[in-house]
Amino acid sequence: MRASLIQIAVDEDEPVNSRRSRVASLVREVSAREGSDLVVLPELWTTGAFAYESFATEAEPLEGPTYEAMAKAASDAGVWLHAGSIPERAVPDSGSAAGEGPLYNTSLVFSPDGELAAAYRKIHRFGFDKGEAVMMAAGAELATVRLPSTTLGLATCYDLRFPELFRGLVDAGAEMFVVPAGWPARRREHWLLFARARAVEDQVYVLACGTGGTHAGVPQAGHSVVVDPWGEVLCEAGDGEEVLTVDLDPLKVGATREQFPALKDRLLGMDVPPR
Repeated sequence: MRASLIQIAVDEDEPVNSRRSRVASLVREVSAREGSDLVVLPELWTTGAFAYESFATEAEPLEGPTYEAMAKAASDAGVWLHAGSIPERAVPDSGSAAGEGPLYNTSLVFSPDGELAAAYRKIHRFGFDKGEAVMMAAGAELATVRLPSTTLGLATCYDLRFPELFRGLVDAGAEMFVVPAGWPARRREHWLLFARARAVEDQVYVLACGTGGTHAGVPQAGHSVVVDPWGEVLCEAGDGEEVLTVDLDPLKVGATREQFPALKDRLLGMDVPPR
């Protein structure tokens, strides 16, 4: 299985529509050049993860312009596409006023025929008492996607700090975590540490795709990374816009868990008595 991570550099002077078109073209070009089975984009690449003032103005319905552009790109390229995430304006509840549906940070995954395979609303929102944490609603459901050779577990950026989410994904059958992000440069070492930790503790591949550039004055970490189930870094990007392509062996997950069966010794959170 061949995966390509496209680390987008967000230029604040680039209009959102122009970036959307450019990224769709990149998906097609990278897929054709690399022969990718799976392509991954970063978190909130249309707006920038720290461009809080743009969330409401640039929010889209689930099946909005980014959905349409990415569905077509996936279909044109014939690839599985994790299209990163968008600021989603959800349909309002029946008791809400028109246009007042909540905002979510929502990831979209498309199949090679351009159909939506999964939408994941980010559960852990960053910002403490500002930004995403107060502007966006929290998702409530884990999401996995079954590919022909593996099962993807979906998470987004700040989720990476919460290992219980990833254990839930393992219990749901995930063998590969895909984590789009807009991670700040000042905490780059945390980003790399957590990506390796989630791979080692859950014995999975981790595909962590970040952004370059600057979001609302916040320099981005870049350094997208792919980690194998033993915690080995298979490839790592630099700071700017870059494409990582790597060949993955889905059978390595099962082999790792068989050679070092640590997951079988779990007790806390398991419905089994201690042995």
